Amino acid sequence: MITNYFRTAVRSLWKNKVYSFLNIFGLMTGIACAGIIFLWVEDEVRYDSMHEKKDRLYAVLQHWQYDGYKRTFWSTPALMGPAIKAELPGVANICRTTEGTVSAMFNNGSTAYYAAGMYADSTLFSMFTFPFVEGDVRTAFAQPYSLVITERAARKFFGRTTNVTGKMLKMDNQQEYMVTGVVKDLPPNSSLTFEWLAPFQTYFNQNKWLTSWDANAIHTFVEMVPGSDVAALNRQLAGYVKAKFPKAITTPFLFTMNDWRLRGDFVDGKQSGGRIGYVRLFTVIGWIIILIACINFMNLATARSEKRSKEVGVRKVLGAGKGRLIVQFIGEAMMMSLVATLLAVVIIGLLLPAFNAMVGKQIALDLQHPSHWAALLAIAVVTGLMAGSYPSLYLSSFNPVAVLKGIKMPGGSAAVIRKGLVTLQFTVSIVLIISTIIIYQQIEHVKHRKLGYNKDKLLEMSVTGRMGKDFAAIRQDLLNTGFIENVALSDHITIEGGNNTNAFRWPGSPESGFLISNRCITPEFFATSGMELKEGRDFLPGATVDSFSVVITESLSRLMGAEGSIGRDLLVPDDAERNYRPYRIVGIVKDYVYGDIYGKPDPVAFFKRDNDPRQMYIRMAAHADPEQTVKSIERVMAKDNPGYPFAFRFVDEQFNAMFSSEQLIGRLSRIFASLAIVISCLGLFGLAAYTAERRTKEIGIRKVLGASVTGIARLLSMEFLKLVLLSAVIAFPLSWAIMSHWLNQFTYHTPIHWWVFILAGGMAVLIALATISYQAVKTAMQNPVRSLQAE
Repeated sequence: MITNYFRTAVRSLWKNKVYSFLNIFGLMTGIACAGIIFLWVEDEVRYDSMHEKKDRLYAVLQHWQYDGYKRTFWSTPALMGPAIKAELPGVANICRTTEGTVSAMFNNGSTAYYAAGMYADSTLFSMFTFPFVEGDVRTAFAQPYSLVITERAARKFFGRTTNVTGKMLKMDNQQEYMVTGVVKDLPPNSSLTFEWLAPFQTYFNQNKWLTSWDANAIHTFVEMVPGSDVAALNRQLAGYVKAKFPKAITTPFLFTMNDWRLRGDFVDGKQSGGRIGYVRLFTVIGWIIILIACINFMNLATARSEKRSKEVGVRKVLGAGKGRLIVQFIGEAMMMSLVATLLAVVIIGLLLPAFNAMVGKQIALDLQHPSHWAALLAIAVVTGLMAGSYPSLYLSSFNPVAVLKGIKMPGGSAAVIRKGLVTLQFTVSIVLIISTIIIYQQIEHVKHRKLGYNKDKLLEMSVTGRMGKDFAAIRQDLLNTGFIENVALSDHITIEGGNNTNAFRWPGSPESGFLISNRCITPEFFATSGMELKEGRDFLPGATVDSFSVVITESLSRLMGAEGSIGRDLLVPDDAERNYRPYRIVGIVKDYVYGDIYGKPDPVAFFKRDNDPRQMYIRMAAHADPEQTVKSIERVMAKDNPGYPFAFRFVDEQFNAMFSSEQLIGRLSRIFASLAIVISCLGLFGLAAYTAERRTKEIGIRKVLGASVTGIARLLSMEFLKLVLLSAVIAFPLSWAIMSHWLNQFTYHTPIHWWVFILAGGMAVLIALATISYQAVKTAMQNPVRSLQAE
């Protein structure tokens, strides 16, 4: 019996091969698109899944209570980890690492390379899963100057990944480290990223300021004992730092690894989501794409109803019941869905490399994974059932007597359903078009906001070797090239966050203080970066001049009120006990954007210090050619700072990279919108063909009575344009609500312009016209004699 159903379905599909092809193409496109989306979603959801103890691993975060609000940071005191392990129950192990990654230069004796890594406790290897391919995990950090590297770093340093333990690498041309282990390359979906690891104790010994409970500059991770009460430990942690350091305003808590990637955003001390929003959004979009493909299938299937009505009538006369016909039509849909799914797998395999390049991932289809086959089968079955349900019920309901007598079946509710499905398709398409335009506008709006500094023709270099000590000579050599306008040093990257404190005071400031960033710079920094002085003056050159002066941003000046004026003092702690020293305010610069590029800039205090510079900024002359300028800088650095590879970054490129998530959303939105429109047009084409088929005799009569081709084409087109216009009416308020919610996440955002809706609606109308015009003109040009001869 199953064989008979199969043969019947195959014959039917072959007989209607053009429409079968369109159906399969639409389903294939939808399934392939949704498949890629679901693979991306899976990669996000499975972030950090390589760690066997993931469910028991936590990061220690801290809420900082300021005047009326809370801020949440990953920074903790270095003393916290060992203390909570020794004093609090339920803690199986702790691990400390430096914040983020540290860029260091390694010399293998012949060539020098930069690599990013971390200083970490040896417990990292037992808490997290980083498999060793060479070396002994138990003794990897037995010596203070040990080094564990990834396979990628091993290939970079030695050209191989084996027989490298025991080799020596000199870090920053100072201390030699011995390679004691090689770990497998980290997967792209890992929160912890590094090319090298060195013992945290070595870093701790080199930075004595970390011995204070007031020094929050370390990441602390905790492994909990299985079955322990995390909530109880959080209650004990709440006042833990304050008990050690009474002036602390922090509330530590454990943040599960399961939430690091997806739910890492906090507002006023409460979790406010994160990338989970994008995961949910794209999951919905994936199913919407499949739904659109199913709607397309329904419309194309019912468009052939006139052709298949006689087939249904004959089968019913020969004894086929409604249930058997439903099974047949569902079987045809399932067969096309399975074929479309198999073709979609091929398409996904072909498109994944390009998709990975676009999203910066290494997603694989991995058909050896049983869950992927199960997911594909589930998508095929769900799609087949969704797509075939309505056509099977509709086609099997035909009256055999009426069909065989040639009586036209009434449109009734079926016509309403078909038009409703097309309206739904174009509603989704218009929403995606509007969303794509607004996302693009938001990115461009922020890119072109007034930043408070000039990012164009500005280079940034990490300070290495003698760049800090010999700055004056290097600066002069750079200026002598004729391509450089100015050079300066800073202790932090301009466009990123940095060293924050609540310790600054002034008369009338609250005891809890305010979060204020502080930067140490050389006097040339403001001119080099392009920051504008609003009042007062810049720092003056000279070793001892302005040693106790400060330049503040206008937001800090407003925060201080009358005390934030030129000539007033900002009280700055001079030691760990917070004995304050007054710094005279000599200048006020306009606010500049850093850190959160969508938000309002936090206040900043600038100090004239060059004892620990980390970044060198180079302003190119307006007339300078970038390529020649870079070559000139490279020659100067080779002469004045030998032994260190030349590396630089353009600040404008750094700035653009900060929009990676939004740019990804914009690119994906454009792709999804285009696919939704293509699939929707297939459905519209099917409905146009169905309508033209039902109205053949009407059109013949109109032509006999003198109707023109243009008039008939207009008559057929208007019916569908009304559907598109209805879609626009529904899509406009819906897309406005969705995008208003999205934009409200950002303090600084673009307004929603009315013309975006008109543009999107116009695009939908033009696309619809292009789709139905062929069918409308073809029908209007038919010979009326042929359409009326059956009468």
